[in-house]
Amino acid sequence: MGSGTLHAGQIFDGETWHQDAAISFKAGRITAIGPSAGASAGPRLPGLIAPGYIDLQVNGGGGVLFNNDPTPEGIATICAAHARLGTTAVMVTLITDRPDITGRAVAAAEAARAPGFLGLHLEGPHLSQAKKGTHDPALIRVMQDQDLAAILTAAGRLPHLIVTLAPESVTPDQVRALAAAGVTVSLGHSDCDYDTARDYIAAGARMVTHLFNAMSQLGHRAPGLVGAALTAPGLYAGLIADGFHVADAAMQVALRAKPGEVFLVSDAMSTIGSDLTGFMLNGREILRAGGRLTLADGTLAGADIALSDAVRYCHMRLGLDKGAALRLGSAAPAAALGLTDRGHLRPGAWADLICLDDALQVLGCWIAGTPSGGIAAQEARS
Repeated sequence: MGSGTLHAGQIFDGETWHQDAAISFKAGRITAIGPSAGASAGPRLPGLIAPGYIDLQVNGGGGVLFNNDPTPEGIATICAAHARLGTTAVMVTLITDRPDITGRAVAAAEAARAPGFLGLHLEGPHLSQAKKGTHDPALIRVMQDQDLAAILTAAGRLPHLIVTLAPESVTPDQVRALAAAGVTVSLGHSDCDYDTARDYIAAGARMVTHLFNAMSQLGHRAPGLVGAALTAPGLYAGLIADGFHVADAAMQVALRAKPGEVFLVSDAMSTIGSDLTGFMLNGREILRAGGRLTLADGTLAGADIALSDAVRYCHMRLGLDKGAALRLGSAAPAAALGLTDRGHLRPGAWADLICLDDALQVLGCWIAGTPSGGIAAQEARS
């Protein structure tokens, strides 16, 4: 865990902009932020400093898909690839797979010590066949007692655990048991109606996975899961902002309906940080072309972006000011997962920070004060 002081023309602490400022950290934690004049000596960075991005849905990166390499080494490769792109905290995600692969993923998450690794996100297999998306329908199934027991055991061993599930395959009592054990239950890949969604929220669901995608939509007489997500207080919703998964107007509606409770996710696959033109998932080929990842039939299969791309999209295309866009990738996901010492740069927080240029391109990254990419790594070598 690193110590030091960094200076920049602007520092965004998650709420306030500090001009011509310095930020100091010791043993991986922020100790002070204030005027550059009079602060401890340290490098002056170009651009601005902001809280590192927090991605709660990362399937892969650096050429590795977690389903294909459910090991501590696979987790380390994924986290390192995203750190180079400004993501300082990652929930590594396993897409619907066989029980033995899920068991290996949990064991890998227990053993992982990679910088930036937050925990495990199990997206499936307890989903809806009607809204399966790219998930293999042969692997989707109803939650059994042994499945619930396995997840509860994992919850006691992992720092954080998100489970995406559909009411079609899970009972309210099972959701209550998961929530009581500290699991973050996220509704997704579901064709449930509005009232059912509200029942499962009341049972303990706290999140919705990739809002609008693979779920019942908002109709004027049938509000669906989207309607529940946009109206239930305290329910957080992830959003993929890549220009393909959700139309700009729909994203703007969501952001206006739930300020502070919508957060960005990348849903990144193994292609991020690599030159892969495709990869295999559950024995099926995923194609990479034109910024999209699809099955042969055109079904979207995750996203070909890092979280930094989503933040930049919200600023450049949706017109959000820089602070609002930055919060969607840092403070909002931190709040969704209940993290109080990440997503901001106030004293006591982890020194997870990034350096950005004026267009929000990532120039460097620090995790717990340790250089992890770009100019951060260059400064460490100099």
